Amino acid sequence: MWISDKWQDYELIDCSGGERLERWGSQILVRPDPQVIWNTEKKDKRWKSYDAAYSRSDKGGGAWVKKDLPKSWKISYDKLSFNVKPMNFKHTGLFPEQAVNWDFIRRTISSAKREIKVLNLFAYTGAATVAALSAGAFVCHVDAAKGMVNWAKENAASSGVAEMPVRWIVDDCIKFVEREIRRGNKYDAIIMDPPSYGRGPSGEVWRLEDNLWGFVSLCAQLLSDDPLFVLINSYTTGLSPSTLTYISDSIFIKRFGGRSESRELGLTCTSSGLILPCGASMRWIR
Repeated sequence: MWISDKWQDYELIDCSGGERLERWGSQILVRPDPQVIWNTEKKDKRWKSYDAAYSRSDKGGGAWVKKDLPKSWKISYDKLSFNVKPMNFKHTGLFPEQAVNWDFIRRTISSAKREIKVLNLFAYTGAATVAALSAGAFVCHVDAAKGMVNWAKENAASSGVAEMPVRWIVDDCIKFVEREIRRGNKYDAIIMDPPSYGRGPSGEVWRLEDNLWGFVSLCAQLLSDDPLFVLINSYTTGLSPSTLTYISDSIFIKRFGGRSESRELGLTCTSSGLILPCGASMRWIR
C-alpha cells in the first residue's frame, strides 16, 4: 500500500460507522465513506463539534450541514497549495490520499533531467497537474467540466505555477485523445483518473470495467519514443489493483519494457493508527 503520511494541513482523525472525521486545515469535516464498515467507539469530541457534516438523503444524494464554514479555504502540501470547497456528493475538490502520487510525479519528472511533456486526463481540479508543473514539466490538462478546469487554474495560481507551460483543455477525454493521435502529438508521461461510470457528450455510456482496456490502449499511441511513466488511478469498488498491473504489463511493457506496480492508496487514521484504504493506483515506469 502507498500511504500519504506527510500531511500537515490534512488529518484523518477517526473513521467509524460509515463516516470519516477529518481536519482540513483548521476546518473539521464529517463525510461518508463506504469503506468504513466498522462501528468503533467515537470517542473524539469533534464528532459532535464539527464545522460541517455531509448528510446523505434516503432519496439519494445529500447536503452539507454547515455550522461555521467558509465557502473555500486553502490547504498546503509540501509547497503546493490547494483551494478546498465543499461540493455536492460529499467532495471537497481534493483527494488527500493522492499526495503520495504527487510525490511520485515530482520525483520522477525531476530525476529525468530533460524536458517532459505530461498529459493529464480526467484531470479534475488539477492537483497532479500542479505537481507536474512544479517539477518543471509541460502539462496538457484535460477535463470535460469547465468548472473543474477553472478550479485547477486557481490551484495552479495558489501554488505559484500558473505561468508554467500548460494547456487548459475543456473536452471529452476520449475524443481529445483521438484528435491528438490524428495530429501526431506525443507525450512523455500520461496521468489519468477515469470515472467508474459516466456519459459522453453524445450520451455514450462509460463503464470503467468495460472501457478502460480500450482507452488505455488508445492512450499508449500518444506516448513518445522515450516515455517516462504512466499513472492510472481507480476508485472503482471491486477492481483489484492487480487488474491495473495486468493491463499495464499487456500494453506498456509489451511495447516499451520497464516495470509496472499497482497498490492500494491509504491514509493513516490518527485515533487507531490503522490504515484506511482509499482506491488504487498503477505506476508504469520505463
